[in-house]
Amino acid sequence: MSVDPKGPGPRISKEKRAPAAGSPRKPRADAKRNHERLVEMAKAAFADVGVDVGLDEIARRAGVGIGTLYRHFPNRDAIVEAVYRREVQQLADSAASLLQSLSPGEALREWMRLFVDYIATKKVIAPALGSIVGGASELYASSGARITAAMSLLVERAGASGDIRADVDPNDLLRALVGFTYGNAAPGWEASARRLIDILMDGLRPPRT
Repeated sequence: MSVDPKGPGPRISKEKRAPAAGSPRKPRADAKRNHERLVEMAKAAFADVGVDVGLDEIARRAGVGIGTLYRHFPNRDAIVEAVYRREVQQLADSAASLLQSLSPGEALREWMRLFVDYIATKKVIAPALGSIVGGASELYASSGARITAAMSLLVERAGASGDIRADVDPNDLLRALVGFTYGNAAPGWEASARRLIDILMDGLRPPRT
């Protein structure tokens, strides 16, 4: 507020003030859409071409210029990391949403199928993750904790409902999943892994009395 010496009293200044230094700005809606689209198209390009696909090809698929891509991701490592983090987030978040729409046992089955998709993406980008500054160990540690928490929630609910045995250890189940997904490089491994999930679920059912 400023005072006009010739006027009868104070008046409100109409000057626009700049945002305080250091105050975060919310990203514009179009910038957020571009970011999400770039990550989505990067994942598709990595699967189709490989993790060494040109960044200009990712931008082309996303329908933006290469300058827009670089505003969001200054280098290849940044977009590879973004793809991986989104895959982990989607897998971890899906546990709660699946439990809202499916029985606990079927939610567990469907989540394990999504785990196959997650591993498929991870296999493609794993070599590039290793080149990220600081290495992939920190990324893997944080993602492992989130995935274990999601599996634990699903196993707890499925055990409580009687859909699976009550003595199932979620860590044992994760080890089994890793064994027939990440450890399998044969052609068509994804379909094989999904069949094994169905066999695994049959074995998890409580014994009939």
